[in-house]
Amino acid sequence: MKDKIVNYLSDLQKEELKDATALENFRLKWLSKKGIIQSLMDEFKTITDVQIKKEIGKLINELKQQAQIIFDEKKQEFEKHQDIQIEDDLTLELNLNTSGSLHPLSIIKNEIIQIFSKIGFVVSDGPEIEDDWHNFTALNTPPDHPARDMQDTFYIDIEKQDITQDIKLLRTQTSSIQIRVMENNEPPIRIICPGRVYRNETISARAHCQFHQVEGLYIDENVSFADLKTTLLYFAKEMFGSDTQIRMRPSYFPFTEPSAEVDISCTICSGKGCSVCKHTGWVEILGCGMVDPKVLDNCGISSRKYTGFAFGMGIERITMLKYRINDLRLFFENDIRFLKQFENEC
Repeated sequence: MKDKIVNYLSDLQKEELKDATALENFRLKWLSKKGIIQSLMDEFKTITDVQIKKEIGKLINELKQQAQIIFDEKKQEFEKHQDIQIEDDLTLELNLNTSGSLHPLSIIKNEIIQIFSKIGFVVSDGPEIEDDWHNFTALNTPPDHPARDMQDTFYIDIEKQDITQDIKLLRTQTSSIQIRVMENNEPPIRIICPGRVYRNETISARAHCQFHQVEGLYIDENVSFADLKTTLLYFAKEMFGSDTQIRMRPSYFPFTEPSAEVDISCTICSGKGCSVCKHTGWVEILGCGMVDPKVLDNCGISSRKYTGFAFGMGIERITMLKYRINDLRLFFENDIRFLKQFENEC
């Protein structure tokens, strides 16, 4: 399989992209769901040897990155050429009455921050390039957890970056910010952590390789699950309306115990059942739970004295529910026709 990927890397550099049609054929051949890279990913999943899997995963990642770079550069080149042709048309009308607006994701992020700031949460930030400790180990993620695999995480090439310390990666969750805050601050801690995260996902209407999260953390003496439920019910009513109800279903996350998935009553059909909620009357919005005592101990906080809760939500998911958007890719395409719809939402 290694030789096959090396040959693909060589073939990739020989591709001639002279026009938009050739570019689209290139995308279908290399980057689509039925393309070469996806077929390699499917074959990659069958490898059982850890060392071979790591080597093959690195090569697949390199092939994917090279293909994406070639596609993006050519696409930009063709679009720029098209823009120049349009600008040369002196008969076009000049419109000086245009104004910018916030992106829908920024609108919802700011609204989430405002809602939680009313009950004492402050915003914390952290690096997008993380190490294994803050992104996985300190969060009680086992060494063999699937999330650590190359097919889920973007690892940075240590040799090329000349990094000799811990493994570097693009953060897969903003929980890493929570670890950094707990390591450097004494409780009580009450924070929310908005930011961009990255996962090696196939881009579709429901998934993307980059997206945005807001995670929350509250650590103090005698924090209970009832405090968590009350906080999330308050958020749901503030974001989606005073009639909104929540339900909590048992779940599993490495860094919380007990853990739960949180659903809200469907805002489209008011809980009666529709295609959006799959006729259940409920729509999932976030995951949460009580902070695992081991996570507290990893950060130097006494689990005998303190307890806490944590929660995390995708900003894209909240935005899609709020504005009834059915394709996540719209957030990243910068289509002016889509963005202009939110001019009055700021």
